Amino acid sequence: IRFVTDSPYIAVKLQVSGTSKFSFFSLTGLVGCDVYSGKQYYGTIIPPMDTTTEYENIINIQNPAEREYTINMPIYSCVHKVYIGIKEGSTLKPAGDYKLKTPIVFYGSSIVQGGCASRPGNIYPSIISRELDADFISFGLAGSAKGEEEIARHIASLDMSAFCYDYDYNADNLEHYKATHERFFKIIRAAHPNIPIIMTTRPKKLLSEAEMDRIDVMLETYNNAIAAGDKNVYYIKGCDLLEDSIAEIALIENCHPNDCGFASIAKVYSEKLKEVLSL
Repeated sequence: IRFVTDSPYIAVKLQVSGTSKFSFFSLTGLVGCDVYSGKQYYGTIIPPMDTTTEYENIINIQNPAEREYTINMPIYSCVHKVYIGIKEGSTLKPAGDYKLKTPIVFYGSSIVQGGCASRPGNIYPSIISRELDADFISFGLAGSAKGEEEIARHIASLDMSAFCYDYDYNADNLEHYKATHERFFKIIRAAHPNIPIIMTTRPKKLLSEAEMDRIDVMLETYNNAIAAGDKNVYYIKGCDLLEDSIAEIALIENCHPNDCGFASIAKVYSEKLKEVLSL
C-alpha cells in the first residue's frame, strides 16, 4: 500500500485470518507489516503474542515531512481488511509511478514467498523493489510451486519487465524437475520473447550430489535456450546467492533464509537485474 503524506504518524489496523504458526518463523513476519519511505525503514506493526485476528499499532515518524510511504503486508496471513490512519489535517496524495514501468515477476517456493524473514520488508523481492524502484508480483507458493503448465500460462499472461524463477525445493524429485523446468521457461518465453529471464536453484552453500544434479537441470534449460538463439536468459547458481562471509548464519534450519540470507540473495539478484535491465 503506497501513498504520500506529511503526517507525524501512521496508524495501521489489520483484520487477518489463516495465520499459521511455525517454531522457526517470527510473528512479525507471519502476521506483521512494516512501513518504509524509499529505502528508509520506519517501523513494524507488531502483532500480539496470542495473534488475534485483529490488531493495530502506530508508527511515529521522526522528522515528519511530505514523503511517499509503503506499507508491506504480512508474509503468511490472509489480510481481509486494512485501516490506515494519519493525523487530521495532514496531506494525503497518491504515490508516484515506479521507475520501471512494469513489475518484476517472481515464481517459486516458500523462500520466494518470504519464509523466514523477520518482517515483510526483508523478503528479497521487497528489498529488490526498493533497490530498483520497481513494483513486483510474487508467486511464492510455499510448498506448492510445482512448475505446472497452468501456473506458467497464467504468469505468461501478465505484463512484466523481467521474470525470475526458483522452485527447486518444491520439485518432488529430479525427474519432476526435469519434466517441468524447461517447459515452464518455454511457456514464459513464448509470450515474452524479449524480457530478461533469470533462473536459479536453492540458496544453499553445501550441496549433496542430488542437489548438484538439480543445478544441471537448470543449466540444461539455460544451455538449450542459448543454443536456440536466446540472448536474454541468465542463471545464478543457488550456492552463489549466499555471500561466503554470511553463509554460516544465512539460513534458519539449513533451508529458509533469515534476514541476512535474504539481504544476500537480494544483493546478487539486484546486481544482475540492474545489468540486464540497463538500470
